[in-house]
Amino acid sequence: MRDYFERNIVCPHCGHHTRIEVDASAGDQDYYEDCQACCNPMHLRVVRNEISDEVEVSVDADDEQYF
Repeated sequence: MRDYFERNIVCPHCGHHTRIEVDASAGDQDYYEDCQACCNPMHLRVVRNEISDEVEVSVDADDEQYF
């Protein structure tokens, strides 16, 4: 599995396409990165599945409300 790779993502706030570098060598990650266009925070999750040898990157606005 490649530990370092680039991924195209879309800002959940403004729809701007941007390219991020993903470092999957540290396993699962949960962090925030600001959009380069609108400066709003994007919540990124990196989940590494060692069994299937896959890395999943998900992006959301982190403004969903749970009741």
